[in-house]
Amino acid sequence: EQEQLDNIWDYRTHPAFSEAERAALDFSLAASQVPNAVDETIKKRLYNHWNEGEIVEMLGVISLFGYLNRWNDSMGTSIEDGAVESGNKYLGKHGWEKGKHS
Repeated sequence: EQEQLDNIWDYRTHPAFSEAERAALDFSLAASQVPNAVDETIKKRLYNHWNEGEIVEMLGVISLFGYLNRWNDSMGTSIEDGAVESGNKYLGKHGWEKGKHS
């Protein structure tokens, strides 16, 4: 699990990730974009590894966090210290900053 967190941005090629996990992460990224970028290729790969119920659960989590991200960004919600540490560790090198979320 730690190896996956440390290499999350290289999930497409890093050996710590299975093909099922790669399909799920591709789906997550595409489904969280506006406009939605899930295409037939992504759907086919996803259904090769996951059943309908599992996909519904994934999309529920993706949708919930999309909502929470928009809510928290609009409200400038404070971020807990642990979340800031994780954000800096895993996202900082990709431009993430705490910003207005003091």
